[in-house]
Amino acid sequence: METLLNKISGLTEEYGGQWGINHTKRLLKLISIIGEGLQYNHEAVTIAAYLHDWGGYAKWEKPGVSHAARSRQVAEEFLTEIGCENHLLELVLECIEYHHSATGDNSIEAILLNDADALDFLGAVGILRDFSKNPKDLRKAYETVLNRRDKLQKSLLLEKTRELAGARISFMDQVLRSFEEETFGYF
Repeated sequence: METLLNKISGLTEEYGGQWGINHTKRLLKLISIIGEGLQYNHEAVTIAAYLHDWGGYAKWEKPGVSHAARSRQVAEEFLTEIGCENHLLELVLECIEYHHSATGDNSIEAILLNDADALDFLGAVGILRDFSKNPKDLRKAYETVLNRRDKLQKSLLLEKTRELAGARISFMDQVLRSFEEETFGYF
């Protein structure tokens, strides 16, 4: 597994840049925190974490296809080509496909990736990410943060994730209130 992880880690960094590799490292750390005490396939969720956004990278992106669906396609081709065992392949593909839309009917691995991915976009990272994408349209950035905060909060499935999200959401609310006050609403 170490060789496979080195390969996909290198490719994640090559095609996803610093954002891609650091996002994955944050996800793996979050999964270890929210998954503590749970029985799950570490290998599957780790591989899925590295591959879950590949369909959104320029090399594989396809207009009109969601990055989750495209990432699943790319991962299936990649993992099949290297001879990944079928039981592991199916679990990794489920994690990738549902990393934005897992429900209680999904595997614990898919739920962990879903919750970790949502949690990574809450708090300071979420605010800074959306404001950096819209530096000249602060209103749009502000509204994107609010919408993402509300949507992601509703998508969390594990109690431990909801607890961690609560602190991040409180921080977001505090920062956004300060932003509103300091700009006098002119943004």
